[in-house]
Amino acid sequence: MRFFASGPIESSMSEVPYVRLNPLRNAPNLLTLARICLAPFLVTAILENRYRLSFYLFLAAGLTDALDGMLARLLKQRTMLGQYLDPVADKLLLSTLFLVLMHKGLIPARVTVMVFGRDVGILVVAALLYAAAGRREFSPSIFGKANTLVQVAAVAAVLLQQLTAAIWVVWVQSTALDATMLLTVVSGLHYAWMVSRRMGTPAPGGAGARSL
Repeated sequence: MRFFASGPIESSMSEVPYVRLNPLRNAPNLLTLARICLAPFLVTAILENRYRLSFYLFLAAGLTDALDGMLARLLKQRTMLGQYLDPVADKLLLSTLFLVLMHKGLIPARVTVMVFGRDVGILVVAALLYAAAGRREFSPSIFGKANTLVQVAAVAAVLLQQLTAAIWVVWVQSTALDATMLLTVVSGLHYAWMVSRRMGTPAPGGAGARSL
C-alpha cells in the first residue's frame, strides 16, 4: 500500500500547483488583442469618411493601451507574450492608420514613408540579430516611446480636425507631425547606436543556449 501512496499518483498530484495558465487568458493581453481587433473597424470608418466614429474608436484603442499596461503592473501579470504583443499591436495600429490617412490625403506622404521606413528597418535588424546572435531583448528607448506618443497625438489631431476647425487642433496636428518626423530620425539613430553596442557584447546565455 505504501507503494501506491508514494507512487505515480502522489507525484502527479504534487505537480498540479506548478501548472502555468495560458498567458492569453489574462486581462492585459486580452486588452491588447482587443486593440488589434479594433484596427479593421477603425480603417473602415476612415475609408467611409465616418470620422466621428473613427475618432471614438481611436480613443477606445488608446484606452485599451493605457489599461493593459496599468493592469499588467497592478496584477503582476507581465508575460513574455505581452512584452512582444503590446508593441506589435501599437505599431500595427499606428502604421496602418498613417497609411490610410495618407491615402485619404490627410497626412503628408513623407511622414508616412519615414514612419514605415523606421519600423521596417527596426524589424529587419531585430530579426537579423535574433537569427545571428539569438538576441531577443529589444526594450524600447525613451526616444521610441516619445515617438509613439507624438504619433498618437498626430493621428488623434488629424481625425479631430475633420470634426472641428478649431485653431488649437490645427496647431496640435502640425506640431505633432513635425515632432513625428524629428523623433523618427532621432529614435532610429539611437536604435542603430544601441545595436552597434550590443553587437560587441555576447548574448545572455548565448553559448549555453547554442549548445542545447
